[in-house]
Amino acid sequence: MRGRGVSHVIEERLAYEFRKPDLLDTALTHRSLAPTGGTRNNEKLEFLGDAVLDLVISDLLMRAFPRHQEGDLSKLRASLVNARVLADKARGLGLGEALHLGKGEEKSGGREKESILAAAYEALLGAIYLDRGFVAARRVLARQFAADLQQRATGAVEDCKTRLQEITQRIFKTTPTYTLVRETGPDHAKHFVSQISVGERTFGRGEGRSKKSAEQAAAMEALHALQVEAAALTPAKTARSEASVRPVRKGASGTGGER
Repeated sequence: MRGRGVSHVIEERLAYEFRKPDLLDTALTHRSLAPTGGTRNNEKLEFLGDAVLDLVISDLLMRAFPRHQEGDLSKLRASLVNARVLADKARGLGLGEALHLGKGEEKSGGREKESILAAAYEALLGAIYLDRGFVAARRVLARQFAADLQQRATGAVEDCKTRLQEITQRIFKTTPTYTLVRETGPDHAKHFVSQISVGERTFGRGEGRSKKSAEQAAAMEALHALQVEAAALTPAKTARSEASVRPVRKGASGTGGER
């Protein structure tokens, strides 16, 4: 596939129309073509797109998981921004068939190489950024990664229940209890409120469109409460530790020194 027809298919799948079609053409031009055709290749656009991708995905993750720590966010970003995922995105857009390759890469199956496809996807993002700016690039990426973020959000919340059970077993030697506090709404639009307790203590409530989602939200709230408690206790422990090793001032003694 070649020509403007191919570009139109890619734009349709992206839900984005280029103001400057030559940017898309450059994004699809691999460096293997440059020695023979003398054309510009997509390496600089790839460099730019890589930066745009990191920033947008980081922003989307921070908004989707406001309570996650930096380490967890980094792991989530790494699960989204890697050659395998980006190559899959490129295949979904049909970038492989549209690439401009040199004869060597063409013969060696370059259209299916993960590294080439991932680079082309990043170059495409760089082209969109140059064409209409950051906001346009962010909108495209938000659509492209919406399902991925939703999938990881579900997994992250489910992990909260597992993590909470592990923590409560270790600290309190018991497991959490989930209680349905309220159920409202008609059958097609139910709303549930679940409360979570550990022993005699109530740690939080969660709401959702199902009992399971309400319990998951309650588990996340309980984890947050435990994190806040741990953070509040840390300065006190540190102060006691520092006091225990604080040197005695000159002149001080057990029978009467400087006051």
